[in-house]
Amino acid sequence: MRTKPTKDELAAAYGKTIDDVIAPDLDVLFCGINPGLYSGALGLHFARPGNRFWPALYRGGFTPRLLDPGEQDELLGLGLGITNVVARTTARADELTADEFREGGRLLTARVAEFRPHWLAVVGITAYRTAFGLPKAKIGPQDTEIGGARVWVLPNPSGLNAHWTPAALGDEFGRLRAEVHSE
Repeated sequence: MRTKPTKDELAAAYGKTIDDVIAPDLDVLFCGINPGLYSGALGLHFARPGNRFWPALYRGGFTPRLLDPGEQDELLGLGLGITNVVARTTARADELTADEFREGGRLLTARVAEFRPHWLAVVGITAYRTAFGLPKAKIGPQDTEIGGARVWVLPNPSGLNAHWTPAALGDEFGRLRAEVHSE
């Protein structure tokens, strides 16, 4: 897989969307904030090399080995999927408006109701709070359901989120996995 888009490809990725990795009745549907330009240029979720989503999935025990973003479709066979709160690509999540997050939350609720995952795992507390009007939500399991799915909020795996080390991210993903597999 080619892993580095050109400057022109990055510029052309603004506003693009990436297909969801989704199927009915998944164990967990992971939900990112929105795709970055790197992901948009490659058409792959969490594609930027500094993003820690794939290592956290592995450390948390969701995957038998560290997957590359180009192997994202293998998640379906593991009962996992990926979507986003807001579909359009941007250079940074702070380019999104509160209205976009709220509309994304509405669309996400409908997608979850349609595909019926057991768990929705939103990776990004601020996106979750804004999209669903829950300003006091914290990382971890939530008391509410979305579209019939139980909800867990995970830390944003971006390399810019220095508050969470790779090990701590893996531990939090592992907490979710333990809950998923205890059912």
